[in-house]
Amino acid sequence: MSTHLDTATQAPVITSRDQLAAPMAAGEKPRERWRIGTEHEKFVYAGADHHAPSYVESGGIRDMLLSLKQFGWEEIFEKGPDGTQNVIAMKGADGNISLEPAGQLELSGAPLVNLHETCAESARHITQVKAVAEKTGTGFLGLGMWPDKTRAELPVMPKGRYAIMLRHMPRVGSMGLDMMLRTCTIQTNLDYSSEPDMVKKFRVSLALQPLATALFANSPFTEGKPNGYLSYRSHIWSDTDPARTGMLPFVFEDGFGYERYVDYMLDVPMYFVYRDGRYIDAAGQSFRDFLAGKLPALPGELPRESDWIDHLSTAFPEVRLKSFLEMRGADGGPTSRICALPALWVGLLYDQGALDAAWDLVKDWTMEEREALRNSVPKLALDAPIAAKNGQTRKLRDIAGEVLDIARSGLRARGQLNAIGDDETGYLAPLDDIVRSGKVPAERLLERYHGEWAGDISRIYEEKSF
Repeated sequence: MSTHLDTATQAPVITSRDQLAAPMAAGEKPRERWRIGTEHEKFVYAGADHHAPSYVESGGIRDMLLSLKQFGWEEIFEKGPDGTQNVIAMKGADGNISLEPAGQLELSGAPLVNLHETCAESARHITQVKAVAEKTGTGFLGLGMWPDKTRAELPVMPKGRYAIMLRHMPRVGSMGLDMMLRTCTIQTNLDYSSEPDMVKKFRVSLALQPLATALFANSPFTEGKPNGYLSYRSHIWSDTDPARTGMLPFVFEDGFGYERYVDYMLDVPMYFVYRDGRYIDAAGQSFRDFLAGKLPALPGELPRESDWIDHLSTAFPEVRLKSFLEMRGADGGPTSRICALPALWVGLLYDQGALDAAWDLVKDWTMEEREALRNSVPKLALDAPIAAKNGQTRKLRDIAGEVLDIARSGLRARGQLNAIGDDETGYLAPLDDIVRSGKVPAERLLERYHGEWAGDISRIYEEKSF
């Protein structure tokens, strides 16, 4: 989730609708300026007993953040309710390191030219946090959901927006607190050249997001036992908050563009307004009322452009539009899959031939078929049914290899070589292995649990830590 980096409150007041579409239009870039942004989260645990460290304990989350200063990272502070300045993130050449609600550690990477840089960035980050962990006695787990923790066992980080969300989530869904406290993801952020280019990329990535969820499915345990799902993290989103999640049917409708997304965001209830270094609770209130000067949380005041930017970060659909497109369907996982997710999406979306081929694959699916696929993937992964073709029933696994081949062709066409002459296609290897074996990561974890681990979930810390 976002970290508020700018405490200034002098952004222009919104006086016209044009200002609402402006951030999206401002994201347009020529192909040579397209970049790759990768975000990945990991669970932090104490080596001695596997508990999730609190913010303030010795060797806990605050100490971990501050220890990263040795690698050139600088603190980002937020004022707490008592006036205390809490370090809630770090900034540096490789982007930002921030805290998710229960102390999950996230790298929001810098915008980079190619996947070689992306993978090098991830490797640097893992090396640095592991060096810190050796001193604090902590470790990092690469999964989509805590395999053994109850909500009550987890700490809460001192960030103002999280306090508001934690109060609001139980009002709108049964699993919002699980989303905040017990999950981790990998995410890829990509550019577009124009509004039509954005539209096509949005449609392709939204239609194929369930495939990413299946390939990266890595959350089959809840509180130490199998939960009946392969991506329970994805299932959690189905009852988090229907007003701000889902497959966005309007994206596939004629006329979709920046203005239609603005309409959607105006209908997404607010969480907060940020003023003078603090978060004001506006949960459930309407940005449309804010535009009219009728927001109950700030009566008579009009929103600033910074308020709209904040609001754009509070919707959580499968693909999100800000000034770039965010691919949000994947569970957390090991370093190789951190590199594989952007490889999949860059290959599909950053070459015109690959983008056209991917759209041809999914363009005839109905909205009902897309919704059914998204709803069945958390349990079935690659066995989820997809739209029939020529009267033949099919499963997601029937097109997985073809999608990877399209992505591979797109990466090959980019011609981005590393120092020894390798292109970017090698980063798809973990996904090729999954398709070839027919088993997603969660299925392999379940095999271990029922086999060698003999039901002992603590073994996951030995085998799936970074």
